[in-house]
Amino acid sequence: MTWIKTIPYEEAEGQLLKLYERVKGPDNNVDNIMLAHSLRPHSMTGHMTLYKNVLHNSRNTVEKWTLELFGVYTSMLNECDYCVEHHFNGLKNLLKNDAYARDIRKALVSEDWESIFEPKLVTALAYIEKLTRNPATLSEDDINKLRNARWDDGEILEINQVTAYFNYANRTVLGLGINTEGDILGLSPNDSDDEQNWQHT
Repeated sequence: MTWIKTIPYEEAEGQLLKLYERVKGPDNNVDNIMLAHSLRPHSMTGHMTLYKNVLHNSRNTVEKWTLELFGVYTSMLNECDYCVEHHFNGLKNLLKNDAYARDIRKALVSEDWESIFEPKLVTALAYIEKLTRNPATLSEDDINKLRNARWDDGEILEINQVTAYFNYANRTVLGLGINTEGDILGLSPNDSDDEQNWQHT
């Protein structure tokens, strides 16, 4: 599950149990990435607050499946299989088109973006790649390329924040040896109108 000690749902009490109640899925399942925070519950609060608002907030204007796409690609760049599998399944659930989802995954792996994505998405993926692999090389010109591809500044912020969040999550997973054993893949806090609702369905 992870290289450090975690407290399972059945043994949780106090503030930790309250947090588990907020993030759990079916049959009291808590994702391993959340269990990894169990020795410091306050860091779980920070993680979930960021995650919910960056990826699952109704005030975002970029489509949710597109934000999931950006997260999957960031995780592929970081070789974080845990996040790739969780969020690819989430992406597939949102698309409700398994064949298209498979084509998307193939295009991301091969980096043959033009074969399936419109130029607007290709420009965003190029920015994500640069932000993940060589962030210090970014300049205002990279933002102007996004604007020229018809992303407005609020949407650019969303792309930036999703990429930054997944770099954080990927390093949490890779740095603590978190795996998907026992997890239910593809669940997410889908009540995007309620920032306080972290329930995974």
